[in-house]
Amino acid sequence: MKRFAEQYLSEWRNRSDRKPLVVRGARQVGKTHLVEHWGQGHFKVVVKLDLERERDLHALFEGQDPRKLLEEISLLKGQRLVPGECLLFLDEVQACPRALSALRYFHEIIPEVHVVAAGSLLDFALREFKHSMPVGRIEYLFLHPMSFEEFLLATEGEPLVTHLQNFHLGDEVNAAVATRIKESLRRYFFIGGMPEAVHASTEKAGLVDIQRIQSSIVQTMQDDFAKYGTRLQQDLLRKAFRHVAQHVGRKIKYVNISRESRSAEVKTALGLLAQSRVVHLVLHTSANGIPLGAETNERHFKGLFLDIGLANQLCGLNLAPIEELLTVNEGGLAEQFVGQELLCSGLRFQEEPLFYWHREARNANAEVDYVISEGRSILPVEVKAAKGGALRSVFQFLQEKRQAKAIRFYAGKTGIETLAVPGESGSGIKLLSLPLFLAGQTHRLAREFCRG
Repeated sequence: MKRFAEQYLSEWRNRSDRKPLVVRGARQVGKTHLVEHWGQGHFKVVVKLDLERERDLHALFEGQDPRKLLEEISLLKGQRLVPGECLLFLDEVQACPRALSALRYFHEIIPEVHVVAAGSLLDFALREFKHSMPVGRIEYLFLHPMSFEEFLLATEGEPLVTHLQNFHLGDEVNAAVATRIKESLRRYFFIGGMPEAVHASTEKAGLVDIQRIQSSIVQTMQDDFAKYGTRLQQDLLRKAFRHVAQHVGRKIKYVNISRESRSAEVKTALGLLAQSRVVHLVLHTSANGIPLGAETNERHFKGLFLDIGLANQLCGLNLAPIEELLTVNEGGLAEQFVGQELLCSGLRFQEEPLFYWHREARNANAEVDYVISEGRSILPVEVKAAKGGALRSVFQFLQEKRQAKAIRFYAGKTGIETLAVPGESGSGIKLLSLPLFLAGQTHRLAREFCRG
């Protein structure tokens, strides 16, 4: 299955100023498969060290001479490592912290060698890392579960994906094409983007088989909690893990996760899950200007789960024929989906923060699902699972922030309309309405919208 991150890997391979690359992401998002599949197509030889299984290889990293290290690896693997022709892949690098520290010497002494490391952030977060990180001498690629467009590519083929990627404001999506894409979107809502589950769906596996895969992934992640702290701390991690999955898109209050634990303990548990990218915290921003991150309030945040399919699994949803599935959390799923797409479509080399806005006042509460910026423009993003719905919070945001444009994702058609602001005279505001299946193109279409 093709991952869009392969393009970034190819760009990294050809850069003269590249540094050793660390692929970061939660468990089972496809880090190993990505590197191996891409490496086999771009190098004569891929030498992989699985540092979780091949623990006898840890002794190789006791020195600080990468040239000697390459010679020893060549001897043990029976393959000659020729710069430019060979990819050295250090998999499960979290099992050998010395190997991560050794990456700095590749950059300093033999930068011509292509080195990629990968590991699960959950292990990084839950273990005390006692070795110095090679700050400034490595770079990162952040990998998420498969986006909807990657899912569409795997299940339906390239034409539909190309159609979405070439869509521009003013274009129309043919009704038959839109129906086909919406059917795939509904499957994605429940299958999700974990590669193993997606692969099973392409092999025509039954829904019970996909559900079994999702259950196994969820259990594997929770098994990792046993590596951290006391039993009480492990139990708190499980509670936080499940709470976010069951309350996607809702403001998180520590007391709702555990009434028995102190706020500081719950905060630590959420922080560990966020560091390992199992959950993503959407921070409140005042949104008075850019950058949005300059005015965040860390006491107010919402939660997104790693994957929409796994979130459904943790909610106890049994997969019936997907076309017949209706849930009480359709709105939350739509918000999870758009947030997941925003994360997937961000820059590959850094973590993409997500923001929302709310105002809590007597008789005047308001909340905007997401807030993004394009140039100097600040855009509220409203997410609806259905075709209709009021836009009261969007109007309040635009009035307060003196902005004039907003985006709505919903189950309807694409369009730009000018709406009168209730209680005000003037030109009104411009609303860009987009079908949910275009969420992966948010930033590109938002730029077009702001230029128009």
